[in-house]
Amino acid sequence: MTNSANPIVELDFSDWAAPAGVPEKQAEWTAAIEAGQVLYFPHLSLQLSPPERALLREDMLKTGSRNVSLGSDGALKHAAGVPEEQKLLAGMLGRYRQLALTLADGLFPHYRGALRAAPTSFRPKQVETRTQSIHADDRRMHFDAFATRPTYGERILRIFTNLNPNGQPRVWRVGEPFETVAKRYLPRIKPYSPFMAQLLNAVGATKSVRSEYDHLMFNLHNLMKEDEQYQKTGTVATQAFPPNCVWIAYADLAAHGVASGQFMVEQTLHLAPGRELNPESSPLAILTRLMGHPLAGVGTAQTV
Repeated sequence: MTNSANPIVELDFSDWAAPAGVPEKQAEWTAAIEAGQVLYFPHLSLQLSPPERALLREDMLKTGSRNVSLGSDGALKHAAGVPEEQKLLAGMLGRYRQLALTLADGLFPHYRGALRAAPTSFRPKQVETRTQSIHADDRRMHFDAFATRPTYGERILRIFTNLNPNGQPRVWRVGEPFETVAKRYLPRIKPYSPFMAQLLNAVGATKSVRSEYDHLMFNLHNLMKEDEQYQKTGTVATQAFPPNCVWIAYADLAAHGVASGQFMVEQTLHLAPGRELNPESSPLAILTRLMGHPLAGVGTAQTV
């Protein structure tokens, strides 16, 4: 099931709570995702009512915004539509959050009590026609890293569901292992400057002082996206996720790019560094080993 040659691990569940009943496999699933593999659930889905399906429109997103988001306080941001539609959308996203949390709890009991939920997002834009800068373009292969929000090694676990009502899959490209890519780009990254990190924070460019870990991750993200040769050759697998399915990945560990698709919901969960089943598999541990000295420890991660 966790063949390292294949980054996609397919799991046959149709109930979001079902993985909790298979404890003998939970460590295996945790090890797979911590190794950079993508867990794929072709028979899991978010069931929508007819009024909710009517929300699958690009004009439910405010002009100039990338995604609609629902905060942990229930506040809906960047949504268009009339108030009744916004209320319905908030309820749908809130329901998805609970399902995603249930799934993560059943899959990864080792993380219980350690996961922190970020806002839940609805992504109604057509991937192929979005106008974005090269660094913001999710079609290009990358590891997730935040330009303004240092994480200090906190993990980025993401649960995705394709809601497309027209039969269109969401197509992902998955790349080489994290360490392979990191070794390629680390020599090109300028040395970390504590002074510059303090300055960026002082002028408001970051929400807290960027650690050396965040400096490396931010530059890895950008260098990967800027490298046209890597974009052509870095894919090891392409997966079409059809409507009404779920997939999960550590987006800071699994190199990925979104080739096509429209109408998706996503739940991000953060895990404190060192709380992995195998902490040595984390980007923080890998980069620390490659650099030969500690990289994180400045400040605390910011709430997303």
